[in-house]
This record gives sequence, C-alpha cells and structure tokens, in this order.
Amino acid sequence: MRPLPRKSDPLRDTAADVVLIGYQDQGNLGMGYLAAVLQEHGYVVDMVDIRDGAESIASGLIGRPPLVVGFSLIFQYFLPRYRHLATMLRNVGVTSHFTIGGHYPSLCHDELLRNFPELNSVVRYEGEQTLPELVDRIRDGGDWRQISGIAYLADRDIVVTEPRPLVHDLDTLPFPYRPYEPEQIGGYKTLPLLASRGCARRCSFCSIHTFYRTAPGKVVRARKPEKIVEEMLSLQQRFNARVFLFQDDDFPLWGNAGRRWADELIGRIQDSGLTESTVWKISCRGEYVEPELFSRLRDAGLFLVYMGIESGVDQGLKILHKEMTVEQNLAAIRTLKEIGIQFSYGFMLFDPSSTFDSVRENVGFLRKIVGDGSAAATFCRMLPYGGTPIRDHLAKEGRLRGDLTHPDYEFLDTRLNQYYLLLDRAMAPWIHNDGISNEFNYALDEFQAMRRLVRGLEQTEVYGNELRSLIGEMNERLFRLVEESSFLFESGDRSLINPEETKAYVDQARARLVRARNNFVAENIYRLMEPVSQDCASGPVMAPQVH
Repeated sequence: MRPLPRKSDPLRDTAADVVLIGYQDQGNLGMGYLAAVLQEHGYVVDMVDIRDGAESIASGLIGRPPLVVGFSLIFQYFLPRYRHLATMLRNVGVTSHFTIGGHYPSLCHDELLRNFPELNSVVRYEGEQTLPELVDRIRDGGDWRQISGIAYLADRDIVVTEPRPLVHDLDTLPFPYRPYEPEQIGGYKTLPLLASRGCARRCSFCSIHTFYRTAPGKVVRARKPEKIVEEMLSLQQRFNARVFLFQDDDFPLWGNAGRRWADELIGRIQDSGLTESTVWKISCRGEYVEPELFSRLRDAGLFLVYMGIESGVDQGLKILHKEMTVEQNLAAIRTLKEIGIQFSYGFMLFDPSSTFDSVRENVGFLRKIVGDGSAAATFCRMLPYGGTPIRDHLAKEGRLRGDLTHPDYEFLDTRLNQYYLLLDRAMAPWIHNDGISNEFNYALDEFQAMRRLVRGLEQTEVYGNELRSLIGEMNERLFRLVEESSFLFESGDRSLINPEETKAYVDQARARLVRARNNFVAENIYRLMEPVSQDCASGPVMAPQVH
C-alpha cells in the first residue's frame, strides 16, 4: 500500500567536498538547505540516506574522502546507527572532519561528544552560516575551533563557542537541493517544503521550541508567500509535483499577522493556477482551525491537516504544557469534518501523569473524534527527548529511567509500566510505524488527493463509505481491547493482551483494505491514468498501483 523506502542516489564519480548523511524520508529539507548553501559557496555536495547501510556508504567514501562528513540527527534514539557508521568509516581509514547537527546534538552537545568520540565537532542550531565557514577553515588549514556556532571536545573539556544567530530572513536561503526522485501518493509525485521555521508554543515534551529559543534571534520566521509559490511552481515544473507537504513545525496561522500572511498565500496560490493541479498538507494547532479561513485554504488546495492533539485528558494536556483544552481540539475536528478536509493527528495515550482511568478517558476521547471511521486510531507513549523540559522534570522527580539513547520513565502507578509493555507488544502490527492504522490512513489520504486531482471519478461515495466503515469497525475493536484489558489488568488478569490474536485480526483488516482499494482503482484506472500520462511527457511517473 505505501511507497517503498527510497534509497539515496549513488555517489557521483566526482569526489564530493562534503557528504551529508541522514534519513531521507520524504526528502530531508534540513540537509537540502545545507547542501544548497554549500553549493553556493562552490562546494560539491552529496546527500546520502543512512538507510543505505554502513558498508555501502563506507565503500563509497574509501579512497576519496571528503573534507567534511556531516551527520543529520534529530533524536538520540537513532544515535547507535550513526555511531556504528562513524566507527566503520574511521576503521576503513576515512579521516575527514566529522560533524553533526540537529535538535539533540544542539541541545545535548556535552553528553553527545562524551559518548561519540569519532566526532570532531557539533554544529549547533541552524547551520546554513556555520557549516560553510567550518568547511572553509578545514579546506584552508585554518583553526576551525574559533568559529561561532559549534561545540567540540578539547582533551576532556567541552568547549562551546558563541552561538550563531538564527537565519533572520529565510528568503535569503536558496531553495533546498533535491537530488532524488520524489515519493508518490496515488501515483502523484509528492515533495516537502517549508513555509516557516520555529514554533511559538512551549510544549514540555518537544525539543523544537527549546532548539529555537536557545539560539539568538527571532523564534518564528515565515517566508514571503510569493517565494513559497515560486518554489511550488519550480517543483511542479521540474518534478511534475502534484502533492506538497508543508513540514513546518507549526504552520504560521497564529494571530492577526498569521491571518494576513495566510490571506496573501491563498491569493498567490490561486493567481498562480496551482489550485487546478496540486493539493497540499499542513501541520498546525487545533486552535487555528476555524470555518471561514480553513474553507478558503481548502479552496486553495489544502486537503490534509495534521494536528498534535496528544491528549484527551485535561491533566495530560497540562503536564504536556499544550496550552489547549480538550474542547478546542474537539471543535477543530468537528470543523474539519464539516468543511471536508481530511485530518490526521498525534496522540499520547500514555504520559507521565497517566493512570488506568486516564488511559480509558483518552480512549473515550479517541472514540469521539474517530469512532466514525474518519481516521484510523493511532497512539503512542510520550518519550522524554533530550533537551526537553519534561525530561528535566522527570529527572528531578527521580522518575527518569533508561540510558542515553533510550530514555524512559516510571509511571506513578507502577502497574502501568508492565501494562504498557504488554499492550505495546500486542499492538505493534496495529499502531507502530508500519502498522495497519498507518496503511488505512495512507489510503484515506490517497483517496482525498485523488478526489481533488482527478475529475469524474466513479464510485467515490461507495469507496469512501467502505473505507470509513472498515476503519470505524477496526477502531472500535481497538478501543474495546484497550478498555477491557485495562480493567482486567488492574485485577491481575492479562488474558486479553494476546499478540497472536491481534496479528490475525490485522492481517484480515489488511486483506479487506486491499480488496476495497483494488476495486476502486480498477473502476477508475483510465481516469487515474490520464493525468499521470500527461505528466509522463516531461518525466517518468509511476501510475496508481493495484496490489
């Protein structure tokens, strides 16, 4: 159902001056911006997907090591994979300067450097100014340790230089370097882009606001709408892109200034003609969702809104410092349903304040928003990321557990520790990244994109109703399983948490989804192929696939 993971392009014959390594899911815009700036400085840059494997990456660098190898790391959970690769590169004789950037390296540079001896430096916060200067110094044999915006280990001491200010005007940056074939949804090319950087809120579990507030400069910066539309048009012309995924931490709709900015963006998208051939997705807070504005955004191409709802319990919202109410989130969902915009969400069924009662209350909230099958239910446990206020809070309370790369915490009701582990193991094929809930949500997103991009589709009401019916049935089974198992677990009975039974049900649900989707695609294959065939005139495009 979902696109297969894409491998990065092979390293070119010309030796690169800088190799940037990171995850390339939907394209890595952070790496793309850094590569584009380095290219403006005259450097040859390769971008490599870390999923290509340590052996493959090392073989490509042996004999032609770059000046600098840069690792793009957001969360410490992926640190062992980066450390393994760096160790292998050193073992095969790659002597390049190794630097690393991202949220976790910027905020926890001290513990990172002490546990990652292969590194030479950390580039802290936004790197578009720091990294080119670092490469310049290394190329010229100068003292790179004196530049602003880095941290490094000198003997046993951590040295931190003066922080580099955030990029004040994002429109001074070049468009990101994109040396890869776009991923697709429903056969239509999909690309990420940014309208802004930063987040005005201070959620306790999130490292984003800490990342931007610790560095000097304005926290939230929005690009000019005319530049955003210019980039969208260039991506459509170059790649035949039809679906745009705005990867902003929080799409900048906040307050009167955000409303004026949105009005201009809507007007420029409509004037450009993009509304006739493209759709786009944003991430934002539920408090921004109101009927008039979002109806206009919908008419300009908005088809999907992601919201970090996180909790359906007042105490959960409080400890997560969401500065939102349960009713505000419910109202946002109601509005999106009424005006016909698909939604997805992040949700933490478990957080440090959780009790068995709050778990069931959270299930009740999920039943309210997706009990009708409007989205597949999904949830996770809050994790204490490095650099977040809640990690510090848990440490002060003596509840922080785990290690550097897998921090954890104790629930106040210690029985929940075991309950969560058993439930998570049983729910893995259902709610994890490759679980059935994500497959159903992909099918919903694909269906909505197809409806907006292709005129005259047949059986849309039938297929839409079938999807919602299947999802509603699946959601209710999940909700009842969590509710009933939580009651039984409190009384000492674990019989309902059965991974084998869960997997059997998931396999059946997947088969039903495939049948429904195949029937819809088969009914509309020629209509779906027509716009894709038009794109083929300027480049290869994969048609919607029947599985």
